[in-house]
Amino acid sequence: MTAIRGNVLAPDGRLDQYVEAVLALKAENLGPTTEDFGLSGPPAPVSTYDLFVLWHHLAMMRMTPPDQFDRNSAHNGPVFLPWHRLMLVLIELQMQRVLDDEDFGLPYWDWSAAGEDENSPLWSDTGIGGSGSPVTDGPFRAGQFAVRIESDRLAGLRTTNRPLRRALGLSRLAPDLPTSDQVRTLLDEQKSYDQDPWDSSVDGLRNRLEGWEPPIQMHNRVHVWIGGDMGIATSPNDPAFYLNHCNVDRIWESWQVSQGRVYEPSQDEGEHLSGHRIGDPMYSILTQGDVTPADVLDVSDLYTYDVLP
Repeated sequence: MTAIRGNVLAPDGRLDQYVEAVLALKAENLGPTTEDFGLSGPPAPVSTYDLFVLWHHLAMMRMTPPDQFDRNSAHNGPVFLPWHRLMLVLIELQMQRVLDDEDFGLPYWDWSAAGEDENSPLWSDTGIGGSGSPVTDGPFRAGQFAVRIESDRLAGLRTTNRPLRRALGLSRLAPDLPTSDQVRTLLDEQKSYDQDPWDSSVDGLRNRLEGWEPPIQMHNRVHVWIGGDMGIATSPNDPAFYLNHCNVDRIWESWQVSQGRVYEPSQDEGEHLSGHRIGDPMYSILTQGDVTPADVLDVSDLYTYDVLP
């Protein structure tokens, strides 16, 4: 079956299903402990949900090439969109499993829609809770949902046991969210997917959507606007992570429908771009390591979106 991904705020029960799936995956212990992954701090069980947090952090710390400081295995380069698409597909499959519903599609949060700010129903007690250090309302409040793995100040991983943190709209770098006009301009103006030197300095769909050009826009701006746990390498600790990235993927899908399912760089580019070329296996601790950007350019047999921007 092809899942349909819809708006998390639609009155169709999708939000309730998402919350149920997150809590189920968070409670599902796999057997290994944080000690088995080399984390500092007291050993703690690693849940299915936490495994995705680990994967994201490890990808961010894996530079490509190893001697540079910008592009890593999932960000600041061409593979940003395919890598996160793979991540979304895998978490979606896990949610379908625990819900026993193969039709379940990840919801997206359309952060560019009018009225989407800290007063949105999403951030209410009946949504996913709001700001706080800790978050004290909603289904992921203190006592109901705990962060077990986090990035430390030196970008290492450590075991913890604390509530979720958010600081909606409090950053001076991102006092508001991207707008629908900005999304429209992005889709209208960007004709190339990416270009040399394939990093955070270039103009192109990937870099603009990721949020490096201009500074702190689109995807990055949403992370910074939410703040708290969304502002560090273990950002999938906040279930808002997947709602943001699902919307990012939705924008990419809209661009693909318009411009074609193209990807750059080609396999002919040098080894310095290993991990980002169209035929390179994407870094993963959850698959056999043989999924490439080419494999996820068309995923219409797995899911579609109810509406494209």
